[in-house]
Amino acid sequence: MRQLKGKVKETRKQKKERKLDNLETQAKIRTVVLPALGVLAVFLVLFVYLKTRPAVLA
Repeated sequence: MRQLKGKVKETRKQKKERKLDNLETQAKIRTVVLPALGVLAVFLVLFVYLKTRPAVLA
């Protein structure tokens, strides 16, 4: 069997499926990853704030 030279053409169906997969992945990124990063950022800011504030003398 001979191998084809160059890139193999993508059919319309394959291209459509790939685009749908990319849209699903982007939706997951927006609904899972970004909120998780937001929570981590809030914890980091809170941690730094609590560690750098002056001690309260009782």
